Amino acid sequence: MNTTLTTHATDAGHPRELATIRVGEVDNLAAYVSFGAAYLLGHGAAALSKGDDPFLSLPGWLPLALLGSGLAVGIGYSIRAANRAKRGASTADILSGKLLGFSWASAFVALFLAITGLAAVVEHPDLQTMLWPVGSGLIVGLLYLGEGAVRRNVLHYTLGTWLALTSTAALFFGTPGLFWVLAVAGGGGYLVASVLERRRLAAA
Repeated sequence: MNTTLTTHATDAGHPRELATIRVGEVDNLAAYVSFGAAYLLGHGAAALSKGDDPFLSLPGWLPLALLGSGLAVGIGYSIRAANRAKRGASTADILSGKLLGFSWASAFVALFLAITGLAAVVEHPDLQTMLWPVGSGLIVGLLYLGEGAVRRNVLHYTLGTWLALTSTAALFFGTPGLFWVLAVAGGGGYLVASVLERRRLAAA
């Protein structure tokens, strides 16, 4: 999917060092850092403040605000990186990128319908509290799997696998245990991916 362009320039009649540009390459570093911070701060705050004997007494809106603001920043960086990758890309690659973008909206609408529908027929006060963070992690992980496969990005694919598996496994720990799993495993996975992404881009 990615193509490589090599350009030549001269300075006083002498050729400069060849510059290599990777067309269609997506830089996920800023997005990974933002999402990782959102998981650590948002889910971490929820883990500390929820349960029968919470460690901290925090306003109920604070964990959601921390998570939401971090995710919003990460989504912004993801859109920016995807738009940059379109420059010089082929028509087929641009179409693939657009379809991947539309899949995010479709997936989260489907998640909303599934959770609200299930909550309407199953009387469980903590059901949505558990399913939204877990379901979001699952959806993001599966979307990363698709993006990694299309863009042939093994790191992105591996991170998606990690997020999908750890997010769903978190259900076994109930509340507030699932928030600890999401904060440590999910946030830690993003931070490890950030380090590896920096190395991947440097080696590209």
